[in-house]
Amino acid sequence: MTRVALVSGGTRGIGAAIAVALKAAGYAVAANYAGNDERAKAFEAETGIPVFKWDVSSYEACVAGIAAVEAALGPIDVLVNNAGITRDAMFHKMTPGQWNEVISTNLTGLFNMTHPVWSGMRDRGFGRVINISSINGQKGQMGQANYSAAKAGDIGFTRALAQEGAAKNVTVNAICPGYIGTEMVRAVPERVMNERILPQIPVGRLGEPEEVARCVVFLASDDAGFITGSTISANGGQYFS
Repeated sequence: MTRVALVSGGTRGIGAAIAVALKAAGYAVAANYAGNDERAKAFEAETGIPVFKWDVSSYEACVAGIAAVEAALGPIDVLVNNAGITRDAMFHKMTPGQWNEVISTNLTGLFNMTHPVWSGMRDRGFGRVINISSINGQKGQMGQANYSAAKAGDIGFTRALAQEGAAKNVTVNAICPGYIGTEMVRAVPERVMNERILPQIPVGRLGEPEEVARCVVFLASDDAGFITGSTISANGGQYFS
C-alpha cells in the first residue's frame, strides 16, 4: 500500500527537494504552498506532484487543506513541516508584527499542521512527523530573535510530541539544516559568501537541498522506526549540539 506524504512549503527550495525525493522513494506526495502561484503550478507541471494552497499560520486553513489532500490521496502517513519565513531585524528595531508573523508560521504552524493528522496516525498505528528546524534554532543568530526562538521551539515540540507518539508507532523527529544552497542563499553576494559564510563551515561548501531531503526519506522509512525525538544536524560541521 502506497503511503501518503504531505510537505508544507513544498514547492520551492528544501521543501521541493523533499517532495521530489519522497515521490522517488515511492510515496504519494502532496506539496503545500502559501503564496507563489506561478512557481507552484510550474512545480506541479515539472514533477507531477499535486499542490495545495493554504497558510499554515491558520488552523482553520490547515484543517480544510489537509482534508482536501486526504480526499485526493488518502490519509496522511508522513508529515513534513517545512514551511517557514524570515522577518529579520535587530531586536531593538523588531516590530510586534515581525515577531508574530514568524512565530505564527514557523512554530504555531507545526501545531496547526500536525494536530489535524495526529489522531489518524495514532489510530492507524503508524506515522512520521518530520520538522525542519534550523541551525539557528540550536545556536541562535543575531538579527533573528524571532526566527531562532521559533526554530528552537520546533525542537522542543519535537521532543515532547515524540514521547506521546512512541507507543503508537508514530515517530517525531527534527532536522536542523545549516547553510543550504537554495535560491535565496545563493543570491548572497560572492564576497559575503566567501569571506563570512563558507569559512564557518568545516566541509568548505554549502549543503544541497537534496542532502536534507535524503535525511527526510530515511526518517520517514520503516528503517527509522526506533528513532524518535531526535535532531539531525545537517550543517557541514558548523555547529555541534
